[in-house]
Amino acid sequence: MSREKSRRLTNTKTKRESGYDHVVSCLEIETPFGKKALKSSRTFYPGEEDELRAELDKVQKLFEFAKEDKKTLSLLSEHFMCMKDIENTLMRSTGVNLSVVEIFDVKSLLFYASEIGKLLEGTGIDDEFFPMIPEDLVSLLDPRNDRTNTFYLYDEYSKELAELRSERRGLELERRKIQKARKESILKNYGIALTPKFDIVIPKTSEDIEKARQIEDLEAIAEDYSSVTFALTRNEEVYALFKRGEEIETQIEEEETKVRRVLSKAIGKKKDILLDNCRRIGRLDLLLAKAKFAIKRNCVKPEILDEHIIQIEEGRQLQMEEIIRAKGKDYTPVTMTLGEGVTCITGANMGGKTISLKLSGLVPLLAQKGFFVPCKKARVGLSNNVRILIGDSQSMERGLSSFGSEMEELKEILDQAKDRSLILIDEIASGTNPVEGLALTKSLVEYFIKRPYITLITTHYEGVTEEEGVRNLQVRGLAGANFTLLDKELRRANRKERIEIIGRYMDYRLEEVSRDKEVPKDALNIAKMLGIDKEIIEGAKKYIKSS
Repeated sequence: MSREKSRRLTNTKTKRESGYDHVVSCLEIETPFGKKALKSSRTFYPGEEDELRAELDKVQKLFEFAKEDKKTLSLLSEHFMCMKDIENTLMRSTGVNLSVVEIFDVKSLLFYASEIGKLLEGTGIDDEFFPMIPEDLVSLLDPRNDRTNTFYLYDEYSKELAELRSERRGLELERRKIQKARKESILKNYGIALTPKFDIVIPKTSEDIEKARQIEDLEAIAEDYSSVTFALTRNEEVYALFKRGEEIETQIEEEETKVRRVLSKAIGKKKDILLDNCRRIGRLDLLLAKAKFAIKRNCVKPEILDEHIIQIEEGRQLQMEEIIRAKGKDYTPVTMTLGEGVTCITGANMGGKTISLKLSGLVPLLAQKGFFVPCKKARVGLSNNVRILIGDSQSMERGLSSFGSEMEELKEILDQAKDRSLILIDEIASGTNPVEGLALTKSLVEYFIKRPYITLITTHYEGVTEEEGVRNLQVRGLAGANFTLLDKELRRANRKERIEIIGRYMDYRLEEVSRDKEVPKDALNIAKMLGIDKEIIEGAKKYIKSS
């Protein structure tokens, strides 16, 4: 097993929760080879920074090409969309006779590959993506040098085949000549006009029905309740021509089989070159899809660092951005810096902590797979392992509570963590009682501080950030809100609108705060604005002061 296959950067859940899967699903990959390239695409790990930088440089070139040369990009896309997956045909070519359709598919691949090569000339795109065209095979599959995307077992492939086909054409002409003369004779003598196929449908009510039955050169071949179909009989002369034609057809089939065998062997000898062309086209398709996605979603090339740091300037979690903009609202980008050690994000439940956590997983995952990232600027140090613990993972089939399932996931993350891991934990232990939940969270923080990981934890527990060495990023929330205006809007709004209004006033940006700074009481503010009784709010404040 190769090193790449034996390593695993992340798991299915992390790719889904971070939004990585959403990005992949939005890629405009147009060839079957591009889809295969995506499935087998490389992940870059610590120690492979230079190789990743080179990969991102290739995406950058295609990014610039896609922005500047839309005409050529459109032509490439047209060729891409016409391509079929013929890798199985190529693998079979060394052991079987390919069909005419399969041989055509090979010629079609060469035709499109040649056209793609011509389009790439002078673009500055890396030679890696240029298909290699075996001209001797092209000439063999196109003996007339038409250079069109069609295929036929040409007469040029075999002198005997050409002679047999010539005789078949002569027999067909002779047969039709005889049939035509008989047709004209019937018209002249009986006034019955046959079709070009030498038959006629006569209604049973017609006077011609009995006349037709008396003509020796006609026979009834079909009949229903309203009509009878007559056709020319095969006289001895026509029968002899048909019989000879059948013999020639058999000989032609045998000769065509010999030709297909020769062509199949020729294709088989070039199998590796042709398969390499499929790989080259797939790589070009995939990287172009990444470039087009970056242009469409305003993504940038990340700077790849040797040290284990993640710096995100005005980053956007794309899946959430789409949802917010679909509602006609503005998305607030988030800026953060994460280094080895523990960082906690604190703030009210409506403050976007989870989205910031997902963003911090999305950016490095995309970067390590050779994507541009949805930020104004990003600097990424590579991780050996990226994992998210998020949400309610309750499994009814297994009979586990959400807390039990969460602990199982946590154990798996801890067991698989290694040097230069990126661990993202959202509201750990929120499904158990607050005393134990706080204790477990604080203990986890102590555990992670001693490990060579970047750990990001969102929490609503106070006191977690008091540990020495823990950085606290706080959601600004309602700290800068104009409560007078907010209160006026809420008084005129219905229940559903109130939530949306508060969200509009919420500031989702993060700011680093000192350990001794008081945690803002956004939860109480939100509860008050949504109409919770003043007595309950004041009682809660009393308990906060006494704690």
